Amino acid sequence: MGAELRWLLWCAVFALAGCAAPEPRGSGDLGVIIERADGSMQLVDTTQRVAIGRVEGLGNLSHASVVYSRDGRYAYVFGRDGGLTKVDLLRGRIDRRVVQSGNSIGGAISQDGRLIAVANYVPGGVKVFDAATLEPLADIPAAYGEGKLAKVVGLEDAPGNRFVFSLFEAGEIWVADLSDPRRPALQKFKGVGKEPYDALVTPDGRYYLAGLFGEDGMAMLDLWHTERGVKRVLDGYRKGAQKLPVYKMPHLEGWAIAGRHAFVPAVGRHEVLVIDTDTWREAGRIAVAGQPVFVIARPDGRQVWVNFALPDYDTVQVIDTETRQVAQTLMPGRAILHMEFTPRGEAVWLSARDDDRVVVYDTASFARVATIPAAKPSGIFFTSRAFRTGF
Repeated sequence: MGAELRWLLWCAVFALAGCAAPEPRGSGDLGVIIERADGSMQLVDTTQRVAIGRVEGLGNLSHASVVYSRDGRYAYVFGRDGGLTKVDLLRGRIDRRVVQSGNSIGGAISQDGRLIAVANYVPGGVKVFDAATLEPLADIPAAYGEGKLAKVVGLEDAPGNRFVFSLFEAGEIWVADLSDPRRPALQKFKGVGKEPYDALVTPDGRYYLAGLFGEDGMAMLDLWHTERGVKRVLDGYRKGAQKLPVYKMPHLEGWAIAGRHAFVPAVGRHEVLVIDTDTWREAGRIAVAGQPVFVIARPDGRQVWVNFALPDYDTVQVIDTETRQVAQTLMPGRAILHMEFTPRGEAVWLSARDDDRVVVYDTASFARVATIPAAKPSGIFFTSRAFRTGF
């Protein structure tokens, strides 16, 4: 065979290979919708506002959450059954999966993107894994008292490859430095308050705040100066008010930070609290339709969107952060469980569990612009979270 013919054959082979190759794409406008009843999740394109795939076999997703690798390619799914699943969004399939406990409640990814930490109820503690292989690296039992293990809640990533979390029954906050992943260095803060139930890290990574279910107020730790210990803020915000039954615990991760003010759900109250983040004192209250669950800010901080517990979980309200007034009330569907803004905030996606759909709203006009069928959708998570501390 002559050299010219061989060259032509090689060109044909490469041309055919090129035709068969999938169209390359980035991951910046991808996301997932958790389908809690089926143990699956849909992969979505947030620009086209369409579903582009589905991944099954993810276990119990009744309280699932997701974090992302730094390149936005991999989603780490934390299931209620203790499952930790690494999903390749570009290939639309499970990359790796381990069942690492009997009952878990979420997780976080380290600042450098190399470590995945999981918060466990049973057995109580935190387990740390290699993000690439899911190899176990560290086990941190949440031990307190006489041989007891507490449920771990409010697990957040923090600068310096640290993870911060709360011990529900113990009333403690721990900081784990994973600079050496196989030898975590722990700081333990005791007596922070009764029953911390969820927490957040401020967008700058400086403050960790844990909500208290067993009493009024919050516990705050300055991560720049942990030697100063934990301080109490918002003590007694329900003082003198009639206590109402709590139908669903508010979620603190995703708190609305707009300028110097934080907008936070009041436990058991039909109110959103406004906090001055310079002084960490209450700066106001906003009456809303029911007991708030998620209070989240549009990326530019101009709006705050609020959803609610039963019996008002078909309602979403929009707060104008300048006037601190409810600017819009929407009825997007039955059982609005989660809300997620697109990276620059032109749209917000809402999961309507009992309508088996996700609805998308334009945040300027409040018009519905898309509907995506989904089986009992709950959490919605976009890859833009990869670049935010505490998400």
